[in-house]
Amino acid sequence: MSSPRLYAVAAATVLALSAAALPAQAAGLGPGHGSPVAGQVQSQSQVQVQSLDRLDRAALRGSLDAFHKAGMYGAYSAVRDGSARWRGATGFADVGTQRPTRPDLEHRIGSVTKTFTAVAVLQQAAAGRIDLDAPVGRYLPDVVPGERGRQVTVRMLLNHTSGIADYVLPAFPGLLENPGKTLDENRFRDIAPEELARLGLAAPPVVERGTFSYANTNYILAGLLLERVTGQEAEAYITRNVIRKAGLRHTYFPRSASLKGPHARMYESFYGLIDPPRDYSVYDMSWAGTAGAMVSTTSDLNDFYRALLSGRLLGAAQLREMKTTVPAYETEPGEEAQMRYGLGIYTLKLPSGGWYWGHDGAVFGAGTWALSTEDGRRQVAIGYNLMKYQRFDDQGRPLPDPVTAALYAHVDGALSGAAAAARRAAPQHPPVLPDRLLAPDALRHASLR
Repeated sequence: MSSPRLYAVAAATVLALSAAALPAQAAGLGPGHGSPVAGQVQSQSQVQVQSLDRLDRAALRGSLDAFHKAGMYGAYSAVRDGSARWRGATGFADVGTQRPTRPDLEHRIGSVTKTFTAVAVLQQAAAGRIDLDAPVGRYLPDVVPGERGRQVTVRMLLNHTSGIADYVLPAFPGLLENPGKTLDENRFRDIAPEELARLGLAAPPVVERGTFSYANTNYILAGLLLERVTGQEAEAYITRNVIRKAGLRHTYFPRSASLKGPHARMYESFYGLIDPPRDYSVYDMSWAGTAGAMVSTTSDLNDFYRALLSGRLLGAAQLREMKTTVPAYETEPGEEAQMRYGLGIYTLKLPSGGWYWGHDGAVFGAGTWALSTEDGRRQVAIGYNLMKYQRFDDQGRPLPDPVTAALYAHVDGALSGAAAAARRAAPQHPPVLPDRLLAPDALRHASLR
């Protein structure tokens, strides 16, 4: 791929910073039946697929190994059906030493953090301290002043319809020209959330207010909002009132550039601009904060989403608000979006036909995906340690991508209980997963130019 074309694709990718983007048409899927209407909550009958009483462990093992054989360095996955559980790992935690992965490894979960942050905001809404439809300027007049402070609501922050731009490119000058050098130079840089908010608010808006456009600035502002109304550091509040309430033992906001427990090295390729891919498992995550800094395990993520979807973290009214969605990408006339974003959580139709709730995340070197049936009975969470491995031709079009196809096959098979069917249904040229911090739906648009 020529460098100017790759630059253009990378720019569009990083600017949108993981907009919720699994467009059905790009995945080769037709409009779904029973997909949710804007502003409505899906009923369980619409999203619940048949939940099997038995896990096909051989199929799960095979599809996870296929992910590694397709080119992923290493991965670890946890699957549940009611009380039945399976955990597996494949490939290498360290490519140099060929240290194998383990199912219990800690992992940077990127924008899965947003679900935790949204739960905390909704808890404060339930307590009457936050009005979801109040302007952000009511709570943060010094941070979001003027017309934007009067027009952007808390809800718009949480469902990414604020029109506020992202901060990552301004926060990492030179990232597109020389990503390896830029990432190395900023490895131990501490960035205050107020500075991240300032950078995002100063950047030109990419869409009109009221239109979905994924931006991490929204969730940095949500963290500042939490601090203002609780009088506590946002990360401390989320730890006490969300992580501990869910009973999670291996989930935390890191206090240093290193993870506390056993973990894999996390390799960043940046679409071939970093060659060979470089390990960024040690990194100061203040640049992601309440938008994407958390560490967890796949088992903890399943615990979290089951607790959330079963109503143990939020009341019924707040859970309904959370599951009120907007289209996560622009559709053709008459077409229904097959991915929709709520308040820190999205609902997605996978190739085998089922609708699921959850989130995905990506930071430099680490990807995560956690999905559940609406009742939280059937679940999968997966972490993997090579990012932006996709490649493009000279026109910016995605080349055949067996790695993402294998990822879809494992996740879809884990949820539907039909791994072979999922493999057959996996798109030949699947879209780039919506890497919530670093590879969004703008890449789809750029790759079609």
